Amino acid sequence: MRKEAQILLFPELGDGLEAPKPINVASIPQRSPFRYPGGKTWFVPTFRSWISSIFPKPQYLVEPFVGGGIISLTALFENLVERAVMVEIDDDIAAVWRAVVNGEADWLARRIMEFDLTKDSVVREISRTPRSSKEKAFQTILKNRTYHGGILAAGSGFLKYGENGKGIKSRWYPATLARRLTNMNLIARRMEFRQEDGLAVIQRHAADQRAAFFIDPPYTAGGKKAGKRLYRHCELDHHRLFSICETIAGEFLMTYDNAEEVKIMARAHGFQMRLIPMTNTHNATMSELVIGKDLAWLDQYPAVGEPKVSYRVKKAANKAKTSARRTRKPEPEQA
Repeated sequence: MRKEAQILLFPELGDGLEAPKPINVASIPQRSPFRYPGGKTWFVPTFRSWISSIFPKPQYLVEPFVGGGIISLTALFENLVERAVMVEIDDDIAAVWRAVVNGEADWLARRIMEFDLTKDSVVREISRTPRSSKEKAFQTILKNRTYHGGILAAGSGFLKYGENGKGIKSRWYPATLARRLTNMNLIARRMEFRQEDGLAVIQRHAADQRAAFFIDPPYTAGGKKAGKRLYRHCELDHHRLFSICETIAGEFLMTYDNAEEVKIMARAHGFQMRLIPMTNTHNATMSELVIGKDLAWLDQYPAVGEPKVSYRVKKAANKAKTSARRTRKPEPEQA
């Protein structure tokens, strides 16, 4: 059963409570081979709490915008679900997940360990036309690990300074990457990968109560343009996504930028919202918007309610009217 929401009798007394702090990403098992812009490693503890709060336990997870895949990988490695439906439309990222599902993780791991990484060798490798999906997967990992911020979208370039001044090699950890890939052999048979439209996959599984959905669109609503810089596929009908979520028979959890436009859509569909603290790549603390049907299990985080409406009372004008009524002389009686 779900935890019931606790309502403070005197809400003003909660103002002095210490707000939850952002999660330390270093404390989370790193299972993905990707450095992914907008990745959700920091969200793993919240995801665990959510999936564990669902009764009965969901049989499988649907992640329609899988990206770096840390949420699906966590769900499978920690046996939070039996299987995961992982969906990604981007060709390069899809090649990596397809290679893992097709049993080619060991080949990728060997290729990574044997590769002598220099800027020239990377340029030569990624300039070649791949002859197979696994070769494309290797090129994707190379670009992801040597491009600034791991960004694969057009216009991204190589790391210049990087971590500790190591430049292009600063995010290249061959043994670590190889281990993460070979570890995925343990769960590959429980991974269902599909390269298609995420919204179509949600619709296909919406009526199945055994499914739980984690929805983290790599697209920005609310007027921001970051999506175009970070992702190849940056267009999404947000209103349609919210309408589809309303048809989901099971449970879903959706994360978005803290934008007023998103809050308006969530309210229109009767969804609940919470603000979760996170730390961005510049170590600034920000808030991510979490949306779902029932977020009582997230009571430690601030709820997002209706926007406050202020009323301005023209006291001076009211006083003048009252004074005028009091001093007005009575009219003479008619004869």
